[in-house]
Amino acid sequence: MSDTHSLADTETRTSLGHGWSTTVWDDPVNLMPYVTYVFRQYFGYSREDAEQLMLQVHTAGKASVASGDREQQERHVAAMHGYGLQATVERI
Repeated sequence: MSDTHSLADTETRTSLGHGWSTTVWDDPVNLMPYVTYVFRQYFGYSREDAEQLMLQVHTAGKASVASGDREQQERHVAAMHGYGLQATVERI
């Protein structure tokens, strides 16, 4: 994605009830800097927001990284799988 997102943007979209989110799950394979890189590269998050999301994945076991319509979230999940991350679409 070419546009830059922030955590506040994601929280706003979620609160508006777009209905679906992309959840990235912790795994024993991917290193924390790589997960941060993926969030910055694919979603356009700032370094600080990407690191915060990565830490949430690491400590809580998962993090919601995007929200919107189902088709969009399915594309995000497919992209995360392409990067080797575990991700699912969840109804919010």
